[in-house]
Amino acid sequence: MIPPVKHAPRWLVFVIDLCICLVSITLSYYVRFEFRIGSEQVNALKLVAPLVLFVRALAFISFHTYAGLIRYTSLKDAERIFMVTTSSTIVLFTINFIVYSKSGQFLIPNSILLIDFCGTNILMIGSRLFYKTLYYTIKNVDIEAENIVIVGIEQFAASAKRAIDKDNMAGLKVVAFIDPNCKQEGNSIEDVRIYNTSKIEFLVQKYGVSRILIAQKNLDPVKKNKIIDKCLQLNVKVQVIPDATAWINGELNTSQLKSINIEDLLERPPIVLDKRRIQNYIKNKVVLVTGAAGSIGSEMVRQISKFSPKKIVLFDQAETPLYDLELELKENLHFYDFESVIGSVTNDYRVNKLFDVFKPNVVFHAAAYKHVPMMENNPTEAVFNNVLGTKLIAETAVRYGVEKFVMISTDKAVNPTNVMGASKRIAEIFTQSLSCQVDTNFITTRFGNVLGSNGSVIPRFRKQIEKGGPVTITHPEVTRFFMTIPEACQLVLEAGAMGNGGEIFIFDMGEPVKILDLAKKMIKLSGLTLGKDIQINFTGLRPGEKLYEELLNNTENTIPTYHPKIMIAKVPDLIPENVIPKINRLIETLPEHNNFKVVSLMKDIVPEFISRNSIYEDIDRQKKYIVNDYKTA
Repeated sequence: MIPPVKHAPRWLVFVIDLCICLVSITLSYYVRFEFRIGSEQVNALKLVAPLVLFVRALAFISFHTYAGLIRYTSLKDAERIFMVTTSSTIVLFTINFIVYSKSGQFLIPNSILLIDFCGTNILMIGSRLFYKTLYYTIKNVDIEAENIVIVGIEQFAASAKRAIDKDNMAGLKVVAFIDPNCKQEGNSIEDVRIYNTSKIEFLVQKYGVSRILIAQKNLDPVKKNKIIDKCLQLNVKVQVIPDATAWINGELNTSQLKSINIEDLLERPPIVLDKRRIQNYIKNKVVLVTGAAGSIGSEMVRQISKFSPKKIVLFDQAETPLYDLELELKENLHFYDFESVIGSVTNDYRVNKLFDVFKPNVVFHAAAYKHVPMMENNPTEAVFNNVLGTKLIAETAVRYGVEKFVMISTDKAVNPTNVMGASKRIAEIFTQSLSCQVDTNFITTRFGNVLGSNGSVIPRFRKQIEKGGPVTITHPEVTRFFMTIPEACQLVLEAGAMGNGGEIFIFDMGEPVKILDLAKKMIKLSGLTLGKDIQINFTGLRPGEKLYEELLNNTENTIPTYHPKIMIAKVPDLIPENVIPKINRLIETLPEHNNFKVVSLMKDIVPEFISRNSIYEDIDRQKKYIVNDYKTA
């Protein structure tokens, strides 16, 4: 038994193309002479046709137009055919003029060459598209397709439809387009009707739609969230297409369609930066980034590399992540003006040597311990790294004449309920105090949780969902602010540009998000059903954990800046003589490793530091008892 031929052999495609060329040149003569062709023209055609076929054949061989599978004809194939016909027609025009220069008569009328050029293109491209359409029509007759709706009416959306139509193995059928701007309802794209966003439920019910593909570039995040929320309510799967740079050979493939993730739901409109202002303090400067291998520090390095620094010094004690960042800078960003230095911000000798060798002009201090439960159990290390480390870097920056020192803080420093937040508040207090006495501009930036950072709740939930659950949440009312890492780092750069020293900049974090709602959405986005496929368990608040995060404490208010997403926190004036001795005393107690003593001194420096769900609540109770006893006396 002879196996069926899966595709036409190359020689057959080559012969068919030549036949098309023969038909085209013949029709060109008939069209040119208005279908009243005489014996003279027939004789001329018999002479011209072999020449045309010979020239076309050489072009086909040169460009390998016969090599592609016809059923996968794409825009690239059409471009190749156009190049072949154009080049071979130019050759024919050249031959024509050579003959004319010698005999005074054209071998082929120029008008016929032009008609033939158009006809050959139309017939060759059209025949391929006809075969492709016929092939998929026959192929898909017996396939039960899954109905899909595409959100978007631009080029991306049309490309997505073509990719779906082309891939018969995907088993998908586009039944409608949705215009997010609701302006083109009733029109069609490739014979598929356009609807507005209010018709999503109608389309799901009418066509049994089980999947919606978002293919609108730069879709407004608010509109995107409304569409996705509606789809989740209807138990419809939501997918997105990757950026065009990731398409294979410039074409979208259905295998590249990816499920939407929670980060997509939390994104906001892109931040507009004053790039000239940022460049003014970064360009041709040596920039030191502490904690450069961390999630925030590494993104700071990526952002800074765009503003032409003289050199970026990457300082971190994490060897492998720092090496990975080196490779990324070289291979992906093609940035080479950097130096990697292994070391700790608490190592006096290493820090001094670092400043002595590189003499940085700008410092971004991102190095910190930030895990709340870990620092609650290890308060001396929290103070050692977050307070002493900041003090050492800041004082060294002053000695070496650093122009700007930008410290990256956290919303947990506001009315802290845990050791980590209090340690960051003390670091803020120290740099603010120092700013009153020196020329270096000390600037503090304060923001909440960042998506995708080390220890973030989202990667943890994702792992738990992949394992089948349960998803663990500390408390049903826990609420947090979220921001993407690039967003946060862009605003840090902008705040560094506008800061004159002593300010605490806070960022617009958007609306707070309830962690329980976040977990529920992640479960739905994974195609699972809460309570059936996966459970949510509440484990109780961790030591030092707040239910709600704040960006300002009770004694602060804000001052607007020229950037709508950045505000200055109005904080009480600090008297260095009052706070510096207390901070020094705190640091001096570290070698004793007496956790209660360390935390007690921290509370003395930060009176609003009230422990929650922690063994250190006893210190607050004792202090309250002493105060009340004093009042009674």
